[in-house]
Parts: sequence; structure tokens; C-alpha cells
Amino acid sequence: MRFDTLIALAVVFVPFSLTSIGGGSAIVAGIQHEAVIVHQWVNSREFLDLFAVSRAAPGPGMMLATAIGWRIAGWLGALVATLALFVPSSLLCYSVFKLTNNHRQKRWHRAMREGLAPVGIGLIVAGIISLFQLSNGGVQAIVIVSLAAAIFYWFPRFPVLGVLILGGLAGALLSGLPG
Repeated sequence: MRFDTLIALAVVFVPFSLTSIGGGSAIVAGIQHEAVIVHQWVNSREFLDLFAVSRAAPGPGMMLATAIGWRIAGWLGALVATLALFVPSSLLCYSVFKLTNNHRQKRWHRAMREGLAPVGIGLIVAGIISLFQLSNGGVQAIVIVSLAAAIFYWFPRFPVLGVLILGGLAGALLSGLPG
């Protein structure tokens, strides 16, 4: 393993850490671009596999950085990628909270919170589009995602595991159809 690979991991994941407005899903498209296209650490299929494993594994939803780091540089790469993704944003959030908590009732604080919401939503949608493009999603994927979104919209307390099972069953049924 080369030292410059570890530096590259940190250089890629620290900015994503600081721009992950909306949560980890907001930076999936950027991580995919960097890991697959720019650095060619993994190909599209490997990225989707690592994404699936990172989402299924216990722990934070953005263990994708850990999986990519491990894939290209072993345990040390996993450690560097994980720290680069989680530490800067944690420190930033803590600092901003400490500095602005006393101003929660002021107009500028409310405007800041409400102004960042559309940014987060837009970044999440970009991540979804990126995953659809990588997976060649097609109609089957759109149907399954739409059904999952509808279930969560109408039944917000529906168990996530139940939706995963239903999605798998729908995928199996739809892939067996002629077409």
C-alpha cells in the first residue's frame, strides 16, 4: 500500500464530510464520481456492491467510505476514510451548535435552518439519480422505489426490514415477468 493512496482517501473524504448537508445520502453521488470516475478505485459494479454492503451492515449508513477505504488500502485505508468522513463534520456540527444554540429563537437562525433544507433534499435526490444510473435501474427499480416511498409516506412507522423484504419479493416477481 502506498502512502499517497491514504492521502488521496483523506483528500476525497474530508470535503464530503464538510458538505454532507442532509446526511450521508447527500454525498453518495459525489463519492461515486470520485471513487469510480476520477480515481478509478472501483468500477461501477463494485461501487454498487460496496454501497449495498455498507447499507446492510450495522452502524452508520455511510460506512461506504469505510468499505471503499478497505477495498483500496486494507484496514489502514478503512480507518483513514472513516475518520476523514466522520471527524470533520462531527467537529463542525459540535462547534456550530455551541456557537448558535443561544440564538435559536432569532430570525437569522431559523432562516439558516430552513434555507439548508432544500440543499439537503437536492443532494439526496442527486445521490438517488446517481445510483439509478449506475445500476441501470429501469422501470423495475422505479416501481420498487416508488412502492417503498409510498409505504414510508403513508405508514411512517412501517418496519424498514419489512420494506426490504417486500422490495426483494417485488424484484423477484418483476424479474420473472416477460419483457
